[in-house]
Amino acid sequence: MNESDRVNEKVYIHELIDIIGQNRARYMYHMTANWSPIGQEERGQQCYGVWGVVGSTARWPQVVNIWEEDGFDGLARSFQHELGHDTLQDPKLAKWWAQAAGYRSGGFDRILVPAPWMRTGAEAIADGVAGEVHAHVQVQLRPGAAPEYLAAAHDGSKAMTSRFGWQLTGAWRTAMAGDAECILLWTIPTWHAWAEAEKALTAEPGLGRLGAELDVLSVHRFLMVDAPLSPFRIRRQPARSDRTDAYSEV
Repeated sequence: MNESDRVNEKVYIHELIDIIGQNRARYMYHMTANWSPIGQEERGQQCYGVWGVVGSTARWPQVVNIWEEDGFDGLARSFQHELGHDTLQDPKLAKWWAQAAGYRSGGFDRILVPAPWMRTGAEAIADGVAGEVHAHVQVQLRPGAAPEYLAAAHDGSKAMTSRFGWQLTGAWRTAMAGDAECILLWTIPTWHAWAEAEKALTAEPGLGRLGAELDVLSVHRFLMVDAPLSPFRIRRQPARSDRTDAYSEV
């Protein structure tokens, strides 16, 4: 599909999860092998990606999950499915919730609206998008500036792509927040490509400015690595057949 013809009508759930102790690997497995097949079957929810946060670049230990929903209507159906019970949880998932509670202490979620030109997860995988590392960028903006910032990011990203091979895979504005926040996801082919870009960004700060800079209040970039069953690594959605451990029975 020509990029100019693309209209991404999905909506995304972005979860930043605080992990208890040394449970990051267990939690990532629990979300991909145990949860995602259920979400696909019962809610039409696709796993866009699950990543472990590189602790030296952000708070630790943390995991980022991003889920792809069929627009706001699909998200509403998913919420209704989950919250239409006295417990505000799907009773069929009681065991799953109990197990997850042993791995995480809480987190912070947001709803994301993609830039129209952003590829869906399936389109990105079909195009061969993959990398050893990803950069997650949280941009705080003047209220109302998010659409303009995403347009500027699209144009400004070309220098990072041509020079270092970084791909601007994800580009979203945060819903329900006054168009005052954007989230970007860069896919970086190798650790060397990350290091070369960081050296250049340190020496040439203007290289990382993607436009609309008067609207930018703060930027925080941190690194993430794909979970073993994250779609960008396995090139497909997680499946029940990926369950290999005793704690998979949920």
